[in-house]
Amino acid sequence: MPEGPEIRRAADRLAEAVVGRPLVSAWFAFPALQRFAEDLPGRRVVSIQPHGKALLTRFDHGWTLYSHNQLYGVWRVCAAGERPRTSRSLRVALETAERAILLYSASDIAMWRDEDLVRHPFLAGLGPDVLDPGLDAATVEARLQAPAFARRRLDGLLLDQGFLAGMGNYLRAEVLFDAGIAPGRRPADLDPGERTRLAAALLAVPRRSYRTRGIEPARGMREDYLTDTPGGFRFEVFDREGQPCRRCGTPILRSQAAGRRMYACPGCQH
Repeated sequence: MPEGPEIRRAADRLAEAVVGRPLVSAWFAFPALQRFAEDLPGRRVVSIQPHGKALLTRFDHGWTLYSHNQLYGVWRVCAAGERPRTSRSLRVALETAERAILLYSASDIAMWRDEDLVRHPFLAGLGPDVLDPGLDAATVEARLQAPAFARRRLDGLLLDQGFLAGMGNYLRAEVLFDAGIAPGRRPADLDPGERTRLAAALLAVPRRSYRTRGIEPARGMREDYLTDTPGGFRFEVFDREGQPCRRCGTPILRSQAAGRRMYACPGCQH
């Protein structure tokens, strides 16, 4: 599943293609949404913003398209009138005179009035978005000490979107490595310096991944997450089982945590 940096980069590409331009057509695969296809031509997309792993496409008449890619959904940008050759099922098509944005394979799609979004069952349960520029380390550190989170193992907590939205499997491994903290520890067990390091890493690592515009070529990662440009985000522990840690030379270990594969350096993380 895409994580916060990948979702935000996708939002940037979609926004660049269509924000501010009038729609000439709209199409929805699901019958419950087809009535909106008649209302959207002539309207403008005013913003496309992620919240965690959901995407919010806001229109200028008070409605927002909520979508969640889950495991298989993917957005594409193409020229107006173009439809890429693919075996995926088209779910949404929004088209201006020049460009089209197309959502394939996703199933969690709905239109909501802007003022009602606070009651959306998924959005209402999310914590702060880890890539929100307004989120600071002091707020993250306070959440680590909150009763709802303080006594949970970090390898599970960092996947909980109610703690910080946008975190995911590769990010949790890289964050804990960056902070030098073992996955099985709990926030309540950390000393003040460790909590401060972890809070800083929870902001710095996802933001570095987003800023580098993609991940260096890595086994098992979707092609649209990767980049071959210099300075791409590099995995230090994720998917590097048995390889030497670049800091201390200790072989990276793989384990299973919260139902997902977890990687850590036993030499650097305590």
